[in-house]
Formats: sequence, structure tokens, C-alpha cells
Amino acid sequence: MVAIIDYPVFVVTTVAEGRRSGCLVGFATQTSIDPRRFLIGISQANHTHGVATSAEYLAVHLIPGDQKELAELFGGQTGDEIDKFEHCRWSEGPYGLPILEDSEMWFAARVLERIDVGDHTAHIVEPVDGAVSDDDPSRDSWAGFADTRHIEPGHDA
Repeated sequence: MVAIIDYPVFVVTTVAEGRRSGCLVGFATQTSIDPRRFLIGISQANHTHGVATSAEYLAVHLIPGDQKELAELFGGQTGDEIDKFEHCRWSEGPYGLPILEDSEMWFAARVLERIDVGDHTAHIVEPVDGAVSDDDPSRDSWAGFADTRHIEPGHDA
């Protein structure tokens, strides 16, 4: 039943101990307005999980509908086998985070808490920096879960 609900997907990137990583994330949502809080669920089987558990900051990217190849790269490949950042445009952002240049919107967030929620770890974060494209992104232009159902995951959940 839940599989028919469409919602935006995100690419989360991070860096820790000299290792960069990033993955496609379907479990993410705002959890509080004041104080500002966001929840990001990262699969424990994912390469990015290992880096994110050591990271102080995460970058959360909204993917434009015309950049679905970013979702395919970060969802269909694993950092265990390739450097995903060699296959996309990115630059170093705040806190040394890799920022995807083809994202409409991104924010950097400080990790406040990590909670084991089953096969994923929920990262409760506080947004501290970010940018929005001058193109005035709208909800209809975001890559959504329905756009990613065909992607064969780089790792099982």
C-alpha cells in the first residue's frame, strides 16, 4: 500500500575521515519547525551508512526532475565499487561536504542524533546552511519515488 505513495527523493552526501560518500534516500522528512529538524533514513547495508555514522554533517540535495541520472547514479551504484563523484558535477561546500552542482536545492545539516529504526538509521539533523536555485524550483519538478522504482539498488536495504 505505501509503495503507491509518491514523494520526493533526495541524495545525501557526506565526508568523514577523508572519505566521501553519497546515496539516494527515500526516507526523509521535516520533523520540527522550531527548532528546525529534519530526519534522514540511511540503509545500514549502504556504503554511505558507514561514512555517515562518523560524520558530523550531511548534505541533503533535492533532485530536479530533469536530472534523474543523479538519482540513478546515487541509488544504483555503490561506493564500495566506484567513486560516484567522478561521475557527476560537484564542489566542496560547507564543512567539506560534497555539494552536487546539478541539484535545485540543498542544505547542509549538523547531525544531532542517530536512532536505529530497523534496517535504516534515522539521522536527526539541524539544517545550518544551504542554497536554492535561481530557477525557482517547484514541487512538480522534483524527482520522486515513482521516478526511481526502476533503479536496481547498489545494495539491498
